[in-house]
Amino acid sequence: MSIRKLVRGTLTLILAGGQGERLYPLTRDRSKPAVPFGGAYRIIDFTLSNCIHSGLRQIYVLTQYKSFSLDQHLQRGWNIFSYEAGEFLYRIPPQHRVGQRWYGGTADAVYQNIYLLQNRKPDHVLILSGDHIYRMDYGKLLGFHADHQGCMSLAAAVVPKEGADQFGILEVDENWKVVGFEEKPANPKTIPGDPDRCLVNMGVYIFDTADLVRELSFDAKQTDSRHDFGKDIIPRLVEQGLVYAYPFRSSQTHEPRYWRDIGTLDSYYEATMDLVSRTPQLDLYDKDWVFRAWQPPVPPFKSVHGFTQDGTLPGIVEDSIVGGGTIISGGRVERSVIGRSVRLNSYCRVTDSILGDNVTVGRYARVRRAIIDKNVVVPEGMEIGFDPVQDAALFTISPGGVVVVPKNMDLSDPGVHL
Repeated sequence: MSIRKLVRGTLTLILAGGQGERLYPLTRDRSKPAVPFGGAYRIIDFTLSNCIHSGLRQIYVLTQYKSFSLDQHLQRGWNIFSYEAGEFLYRIPPQHRVGQRWYGGTADAVYQNIYLLQNRKPDHVLILSGDHIYRMDYGKLLGFHADHQGCMSLAAAVVPKEGADQFGILEVDENWKVVGFEEKPANPKTIPGDPDRCLVNMGVYIFDTADLVRELSFDAKQTDSRHDFGKDIIPRLVEQGLVYAYPFRSSQTHEPRYWRDIGTLDSYYEATMDLVSRTPQLDLYDKDWVFRAWQPPVPPFKSVHGFTQDGTLPGIVEDSIVGGGTIISGGRVERSVIGRSVRLNSYCRVTDSILGDNVTVGRYARVRRAIIDKNVVVPEGMEIGFDPVQDAALFTISPGGVVVVPKNMDLSDPGVHL
């Protein structure tokens, strides 16, 4: 069967209800997939862009916690589907079709919407996470699934052993059948012959629809199940020899492709800083694979001289991404990602940091290794990221030492939130 036909017969479900507790305070007012990323996007835009490039245009987004920001973004930025041609993107919150409860796990979220599968009757169901950063043609995964004829195929990424204990670890045979799986083990098993790297579950699953309905219905009846793909569905199918792993790597070099799970403040910071490297592994400027998002009507970025008592001071930007509508007036930005409609004033300096939309940094203020969420004014002369004791008294500090200032925080009175 051709890839095109496989894609046309596939329904896509995006799990976008994650509470994102480890990303707090960025998730104080929004779900994890709605967290801004890269100066112009929300995290979910990467998964949705992959769907569009793969030809997948029948999409349900399963939402739950603090969904207004995500709903608003999807309405503004992803209203691009031709419903007359059978394309759609619908947001599906918990509807209490199966009991009076919220989604209670990734598998339960799909099970509670099993009527959608029964009504649509697609040949295949693709299940995706809405909180990962990567570029992937899902059509190739569909072709892999058709060739291997397992009950389930999942995408597998290669990651360093350090930190791999936060993922599901896979063991495969020479035919890529999954012969072992452990969810977040304390001592992850490495790839044979490669003691420094592990093969992990990316949270990208493909099922034949009948197989998925059968497995979800069985799982829903198990009183000891957590109703989760990683904790319950995958281990059970692996024991039955029914799961294959699709290697997420270059077809030419067999080198691993870029994939980041934005699960913690430090992983969010590191993935964002990846973007400002000289040759980033994820190229936002590739015209053949555009990551799209809603763009507000703001003017272009502008760098101008700031006026001081001693004359003028140039606005300087080095190794950074700067969003539209931003004005750097005599300030200096180094190795940072700056959102839209930001104002940086004379003598201020922002280094190795992430600034959200509508942030203002006052004259002589300094910001280093910090994440400042939207609508924050950093007063004149304030320093963030230089005194750990002072920062800890006012802000969240990640395990890696990144200072995080929440959305709408009034720094003239740090105890006040708008």
